[in-house]
Amino acid sequence: MDETLPAATVRTQVTVPLRFPDGYVTTARVHSFHGLVDGREHLAIGLGEQRDPDAAPPLVRPHSECLTGDVFGSQRCDCGPQLREAVERIAEAGGYLLYLRQEGRGIGLYAKLDAYALQDGGLDTYEANVALGRGPDERDYTVAAQMLAALGVTRVALLSNNPDKAAQLERLGVRVVDRVLTGVHLSPANAGYLAAKVTRADHALDLPFVP
Repeated sequence: MDETLPAATVRTQVTVPLRFPDGYVTTARVHSFHGLVDGREHLAIGLGEQRDPDAAPPLVRPHSECLTGDVFGSQRCDCGPQLREAVERIAEAGGYLLYLRQEGRGIGLYAKLDAYALQDGGLDTYEANVALGRGPDERDYTVAAQMLAALGVTRVALLSNNPDKAAQLERLGVRVVDRVLTGVHLSPANAGYLAAKVTRADHALDLPFVP
């Protein structure tokens, strides 16, 4: 059953030209909002051709903020490469990147760094969160559903490997008509992290070392 969704409204929209370190360029329509339930400054980044969402569902990726990966290029996760991939794919298809201020799967930046220290001692990324007294994944996609509603989007093609994103959005009244998987951004430093995503949270990642 759909949960009751508090209304949010678009606060402002500005055009921002983007350029990535590999030279890829595109133009984004960056939306801010009034009325998001957690009071944080989440963004919806419109990319590509703006189409009638009722005719063809936009390609949408809810992307949780990762300062270490998105900005500094950390190899301990796949967040930076997923962000770069998502921008280009959404720009080609038309849709939105929802940039959500949910660092560390919702536990915050400092706690994420504490979890890194525990991972260096042998815990996986989910076990480390629990050892800190937090949930393995504390992300809540209510604000993502609010932003989509404010933009007039009720149906999406979801760019994600995470089944929890689809389940939460469906529960919040967003119809996920298609699930589009991201690429596998594997490196020696993030192999254990990606394996934990598959074994602990059923992420759809085709890893050669996970049965």
